[in-house]
Amino acid sequence: MAITLQIIFLLTIITLAPAILILLTSFTRIIIVFSFLRTAMGTQQMPPNQILVGLALFLTFFIMQPVFARINDNALTPYLNEEITFAEAMQETRGPIREFLLDNTRKKDVLLFLQISDSERPETAEDIPDLILVPAFVVSELQTAFEMGFLIFLPFLVIDFVVASVLLSMGMMMLPPIMISLPFKILLFVLVDGWSLIVGSVVKTFM
Repeated sequence: MAITLQIIFLLTIITLAPAILILLTSFTRIIIVFSFLRTAMGTQQMPPNQILVGLALFLTFFIMQPVFARINDNALTPYLNEEITFAEAMQETRGPIREFLLDNTRKKDVLLFLQISDSERPETAEDIPDLILVPAFVVSELQTAFEMGFLIFLPFLVIDFVVASVLLSMGMMMLPPIMISLPFKILLFVLVDGWSLIVGSVVKTFM
């Protein structure tokens, strides 16, 4: 019976793996920043969604590699070698993930969910329940991603303003400004080595 329950639990984890990958890792922040970048440039479906998601996944594995390594060394490998029990393996898995969440969660968001749930304020970070920590982490990731998206929008917005003003002064009101501004946006992005700058900035926010 115990083995059957463990198999059912593992199958449930596998089923929920996409949601876990999105909500408990750096994937959320990365993919939102990439979406803001594409919208700010106005390149429609370039790069395609598959490329952005693939790059976000590889960056997620790169950022989360220390966490995954600790889980493999302290939980997965000992459990497969029958050195620890299933419950101990789950506890060892929970520890590194909680540390990552705590390092990237704002205190303000934790307090928000504590107030919503009418829970007492914990004395230490270890006392924060998982049901409070996970949504607080997601909200913190959304806030950080939107802040980065705003900064990404600014230079491209300036180009749009300049192009629109020039076209209006020339009386070319029927010409869509996006047709003129898009090449300049792409040129600016290439000149500043935009992809390296964006990817480097996102990764460094987790270091």
